[in-house]
Amino acid sequence: MFKNLSNRALQNIKILDFSRVVAAPVSSQILGDLGAEVWKIERPGTGDESRSYVPPTINGQSCYFACVNRNKKSIALNLNNEEGQSIARKLAKKSDVLLENFKTGNMKKFGLDYDSLREENGSLIYCSVTGYGSYGPYANDPGYDVILEGVGGFMKNTGLAF
Repeated sequence: MFKNLSNRALQNIKILDFSRVVAAPVSSQILGDLGAEVWKIERPGTGDESRSYVPPTINGQSCYFACVNRNKKSIALNLNNEEGQSIARKLAKKSDVLLENFKTGNMKKFGLDYDSLREENGSLIYCSVTGYGSYGPYANDPGYDVILEGVGGFMKNTGLAF
């Protein structure tokens, strides 16, 4: 069913994907399913943390990682050095959408925040997935699902985890 859509819907769209773990990788996975070209940026040596999620595995690779990162091209870049940042900026210049889910402020420290990139690519759509938004009292806090369930009170409905 998705195969037919992927050949048409987003075939001319380029996504620069700095996402990791869960929420944002699923978003770019759907865009890839619909035909977008997705370039996933990962850390050299370790890659996305979900590469090591086990069990289950197929040929030593995390099934979870394979599922939420299908239809993507992975590129290892060290964003902590100027060369990696420069390559990322060149890719952003050629992209239609940038997706990231780092803690608030991390992309700015790499020179890859929206304000820095829009000078080179004014039509770039910049999507930042955070637990609590980009500003406000919790903006700098990590936001994983179990934390948000606890803070939001939803965990009360699900009972004990063990």
